[in-house]
Amino acid sequence: MYMTQVASYPAAAALNASKIYGKDDSEVRALDDVTVDFQLGHFTAIMGPSGSGKSTLMHCLAGLDSLTSGRVCIGDTDLAQLDDKQLTTLRREKVGFIFQAYNLIPTLTALENITLPMDLGGLKPEQEWLDTVIDAMNLRNRLSHRPSELSGGQQQRVAVARALASRPQIIFADEPTGNLDSKTGAEILTFMKHAVTDLHQTIVMVTHDPLAAAYADRVVFLADGRVVDELSQPTSAQVLDRMKRLGN
Repeated sequence: MYMTQVASYPAAAALNASKIYGKDDSEVRALDDVTVDFQLGHFTAIMGPSGSGKSTLMHCLAGLDSLTSGRVCIGDTDLAQLDDKQLTTLRREKVGFIFQAYNLIPTLTALENITLPMDLGGLKPEQEWLDTVIDAMNLRNRLSHRPSELSGGQQQRVAVARALASRPQIIFADEPTGNLDSKTGAEILTFMKHAVTDLHQTIVMVTHDPLAAAYADRVVFLADGRVVDELSQPTSAQVLDRMKRLGN
């Protein structure tokens, strides 16, 4: 159904992407003609003031929401060309998700939560890769525990491992450290950076935190539904300065 990913395609891209809610006087342009791409093997943060469109952009890129106009692609697959069943399959096989609220199933063990997306798709985990992910997330001695028996940081490590386990083409992370204390959040971000640099994954993360964004290779800034700036190899001070300027 899907063509093999080749290096000439970014992991994900938006082209002239607009998302409009309401009409006439109540119209809101959550995305306004956004064109941006996210390269394979990179860790990108999306930042912007509240209401800037950063979560909307991520949801449209991930196929969780549809555009009003324009295109979004995962690799060389235009999401608008897929029916609901094909889109569900693509999200399960090509995309990983990490959410602020963990979204673990309380009755399943850590291991069962990690392999759940593959189990739902009738796919067998690649054991060597699964072991690599489990060890990278320091979860080997927690696999039989249910979420209620895990700390918040451990639950988020399970969520990161779940996103990595199927070796997706791209992982979308929505405020992944928002519910964690600063020390645990830094551990999760270090694991995510390790997943990119050492496990060759691709991560796009929405965050409001300059310290979190500094773990990324690149930061894309949105304001009023448009891409207005970006930084490569950012420091938290640089990110904070850009955010202050956007706020003004």
